Amino acid sequence: MKALLIAPLLFVLAACASLPAGPSSQQDAFMARLNALCGQRFEGRVVTTDPVDATFASQRLLMHVRDCSADEVRIPFWVGEDRSRTWVVTRTEEGLTLKHDHRDPEGRPDGLHWYGGDTTGAGTEARQEFPVDAFSIELFNAWDASVSTTNVWAMEVHPGRMFAYELRRPNRHFRVEFDLTRPVAE
Repeated sequence: MKALLIAPLLFVLAACASLPAGPSSQQDAFMARLNALCGQRFEGRVVTTDPVDATFASQRLLMHVRDCSADEVRIPFWVGEDRSRTWVVTRTEEGLTLKHDHRDPEGRPDGLHWYGGDTTGAGTEARQEFPVDAFSIELFNAWDASVSTTNVWAMEVHPGRMFAYELRRPNRHFRVEFDLTRPVAE
């Protein structure tokens, strides 16, 4: 008789174990930190020293946290007069996704568009990492950018102090830090 009662319980437990874990409390806290910045703009600077980033580093870097909800935050990232980039962080059933929305001056998707990655672990409330996803690997290969197929992007939010965007891959490290102590008008 006990075996008849235990068997359905084991079946339910096994089914639950195969379900996606869902966003972690650390990822919920990370999204809350992003949302707390909504509507604000911040200036940043390149803090890594790769010579390939010299031109980029010489321009005004500005992020604007906007279009915020519990499930998505859009962050336009301006490099000088170039306003073609937006980082999009979205909550999914498995965790968080970071996508790069690149647009031409008329607002149409531009070439390498919508690439990014998904979290593979809980991360922390301050830092989330996004290893490149399968869609992006295909896109990079199609656009002769296979060097990017091992990208790992990261974002950090340290309230009242700093926001960081980072890209890493073998032989490449790029990091921009934004001063959260001084919001700017534009």
